[in-house]
Amino acid sequence: MTDLEYLDRAEALLASVEASCDRINESSDADVDNQRVGGMVTLTFADRSQVVVNLQKPLHEVWLAARAGGFHYKWDGSCWRDTKAGSEFFADLSRHASAQAGAPLAFSS
Repeated sequence: MTDLEYLDRAEALLASVEASCDRINESSDADVDNQRVGGMVTLTFADRSQVVVNLQKPLHEVWLAARAGGFHYKWDGSCWRDTKAGSEFFADLSRHASAQAGAPLAFSS
């Protein structure tokens, strides 16, 4: 993958995270504050815990940091996959955000 292809796909991922937060906030009682600064989106939940999604441009990865730990994702040709477990990014984000929010939250591309 070229640097430009990585940036296009990674920026689309961050935009999807932001759009999912907007949809979640409009359609539920969940209060997920999202703030984007450059290549990083920080989600803050009612209990003040956070999930951080940021781009690692030199590695062509997307990193997710949650209470459960830190996770690295690479594009596999169809989606962003955890480099260790092989799980899909949005499924993992949904799981970790739900755990921290104390309510089911669904993030999607």
